[in-house]
Amino acid sequence: MNTKNKTYRLTIRAILTALIMLQAMVPFLGFIPLGITDLTIIHITVIIAAVVLGTKDGMFIGLVWGIFTVIRAFTSPTNPLDTLVFTNPIVSVLPRVMVGLVAGALFTWLYKKYHKLTLATIIAAVFGSLTNTVLVLSLMGLLYTNSVADAYGVNPSGLIKVLGTLIFTNGVAEMIGAAIITPLIVRALFAATHLSPDNRN
Repeated sequence: MNTKNKTYRLTIRAILTALIMLQAMVPFLGFIPLGITDLTIIHITVIIAAVVLGTKDGMFIGLVWGIFTVIRAFTSPTNPLDTLVFTNPIVSVLPRVMVGLVAGALFTWLYKKYHKLTLATIIAAVFGSLTNTVLVLSLMGLLYTNSVADAYGVNPSGLIKVLGTLIFTNGVAEMIGAAIITPLIVRALFAATHLSPDNRN
């Protein structure tokens, strides 16, 4: 990898790291508060990092997101579930790291197989987005069944239905947003920096 490409990669990594910190801490930049839940858009930044820079960098940006999610939950919660659930790194950090892993690994495999940038990016964005939604909601329900059920005003036995509904409402909206926005930004970054999908980590 030449010096110019290394410089581009370092610059993109720094920008995405700063952006993810800002999105994690400021409402409406990375998530839209909706009462006792949030509509997340911050995962797109992690997916972009995983696609443009590689799986390791995607996981790193996801880790930064997770760490700042914990910090925000302690310092400036925006809904009742923040202090209840997102102070636990298993819920707030692990799924974010997995977004980078899934999106990066899936993009690498698909691009090597088909050499179609947009197709590989869209599929990576869809599954990266779903990874975050499904893991976060599943871990919430598994680790905090009674407390989360109380927060949503349902019996513990009815929590699965509520969380399943969120996957098909918030999750689908987040997935569609990622599938539309990510390829546009990814293609622009590759074109502007002359980095190649073949030279990712």
